[in-house]
Amino acid sequence: MKIYVGNLPWATADADLEELFTSMGNVISARVITDRDTGRSRGFGFVEMSGEDGQKAIAELNGHQIEGRALRVNEANEQKPRQSGGGGGGRW
Repeated sequence: MKIYVGNLPWATADADLEELFTSMGNVISARVITDRDTGRSRGFGFVEMSGEDGQKAIAELNGHQIEGRALRVNEANEQKPRQSGGGGGGRW
């Protein structure tokens, strides 16, 4: 199960995220998403856990306060495939 974790403090690292979720069960992976240009945290990340552990983590950690910020924790939506062919408004 892939879990979305939002409203993370800017200083949160992958290891911090993993440590938080390890108390809920076995963490397969934990990753804070960073800006591709600056390398700074974008304030959210993803954690992978087994289904049962993941449901427990969502129930226990949604709204959990870290550095005065209430975490938003829920099951991640599948990312839609990006369309290729360049960006823009469809002009030739």
